[in-house]
Amino acid sequence: MIWFDCGGVLSPPLDELYDAYHQKTGITPDQLKTAMKDVAAEMNMPTLAPVELAVITEATWGRALARALAGRHPGIDLSRARLETFGEQWFDGVMANPVMVCALRYARDNGFRVGILSNNVVEWEPYWQPIVAPAGEVDCLIDSCKVGVRKPDPRIFDLAAKTAGTEAGDCVLIDDLAENCEAARAQGWQAVHFRDNAQALHDLSRITGLPSIV
Repeated sequence: MIWFDCGGVLSPPLDELYDAYHQKTGITPDQLKTAMKDVAAEMNMPTLAPVELAVITEATWGRALARALAGRHPGIDLSRARLETFGEQWFDGVMANPVMVCALRYARDNGFRVGILSNNVVEWEPYWQPIVAPAGEVDCLIDSCKVGVRKPDPRIFDLAAKTAGTEAGDCVLIDDLAENCEAARAQGWQAVHFRDNAQALHDLSRITGLPSIV
């Protein structure tokens, strides 16, 4: 079974998304990433974990982001940012990664079961699901905010395999974060660290024997 990450694999690379958000709001990637870390640190949690585990709502998280940004950058202009409904603005105009969407469909058409294993946010579902909709149906969807555990926690890989009725050794994760790939391998999975489309498809072909589409 091949599991695809959503952000950074089925959607564009995260650096592109941060740059796009900068253009929309004027908040630089470094400013935003630091604010996200500050908010999580206040709760003694990893970056984004408070919302990816649904510990707090998007609106509460957005207000905390605004405080963190203003605290580090007095006078920062947040007038273009809709932080309390962050996901709607973050995903606005975002299109799927067509190559990886095609890879998912190709794998399914060639007899592989496919799934999405994603760290995500409850309130963002109406925005990210249409982006990956061109991939079509998947056999299993594991979403951190719904199951209460997130990558790279080893429990999410055990849960995913159990939910899909699949042995760990038959699971392959495609993810853009090396720590998630390492955690998956530690649980007996195989993993492809996505860095670009051609490399990921080559590595996937090597692991699965599925002919590469590029």
